[in-house]
Amino acid sequence: MKHVKLAIVATLLSSTAYAADMGDVGTPIKLAVNEWTGQHVSTYVAGEMLKVAGYEVEYVTAGYMNMYQAMADGEIHGAMEIWSSNVSDDYAKKVEAGGVVELGDLGLDAKEGIAYPAHVADMCPGLPAWEALKDCAQAFATAETIPMGRLVDYPADWGTPGADRMTGLALPFKAVPAGSEGALIAELRASTERKSPLLITFWQPHWAMSAYDVQFVDLPVGEEACFNDPAWGPNPNAVNDCDFAPSRIFKAGWSGIEETWPAAYEILTNYTLSVEAQQPMMGAVDVDGGKVQEVVAAWMAENESSWRPIVDAATR
Repeated sequence: MKHVKLAIVATLLSSTAYAADMGDVGTPIKLAVNEWTGQHVSTYVAGEMLKVAGYEVEYVTAGYMNMYQAMADGEIHGAMEIWSSNVSDDYAKKVEAGGVVELGDLGLDAKEGIAYPAHVADMCPGLPAWEALKDCAQAFATAETIPMGRLVDYPADWGTPGADRMTGLALPFKAVPAGSEGALIAELRASTERKSPLLITFWQPHWAMSAYDVQFVDLPVGEEACFNDPAWGPNPNAVNDCDFAPSRIFKAGWSGIEETWPAAYEILTNYTLSVEAQQPMMGAVDVDGGKVQEVVAAWMAENESSWRPIVDAATR
């Protein structure tokens, strides 16, 4: 009988611990939704995992480069896809000040760079070598940029990595920021359909890499010295005369998330998403016209074994 009573007490204690581990389930966890489809996919998968665990989740539209103050203030609680090669200085400041914490790698095998649809190589002999762009810049010129070539850069909210490389490598190109991810895709589509010249700042994983046969320009390997020491690299008078630094894609959140929602903290920290999972979902949204929520729901229903153990480990 004594053993039975002890078992009942142990059960009650474990139930109490479970409730405490969940934390403040009555307060929604707010996840940042940034400006590109892959990030939407990464965010909604994480959010739906939190919902399965028993949390309320809100998806909050936020500018990628300037969301970190809101995160430090606890107005946003998590961002699921931050690219180390293209993150604002404000992020590091907020981490150092203690308002923002990293939540581990997302797990995507990523690359960013200066790119072009494969047919463009015929218009600029010597590609993919970056030096070829010195001699064929006029082939990329438009009324907006002549006599310089035109580079379609990331949207302004994402920084100026393409422009930085044109300056660093002293290439005769003017960087023109795209209005959105959709505008970048429209440029790739139009160039492919018309067989017209296009130089663009782009990234993988992305469904458009294969859909439009996008190739990267071979730039000098990106090393830390390239970004700090003008003497490093082919241009002795400038930094950024190299490729993007290898991209690490990670998650971050409000520093109070672990104390407020311990199980959610565990879920978000251990959550990963592969290129093989993300890229088809991006295509289902951008190419097939599906809604992110529906595409993610379908993937989760078909791939429960890849995410359910993470939820169970944090809540049981």
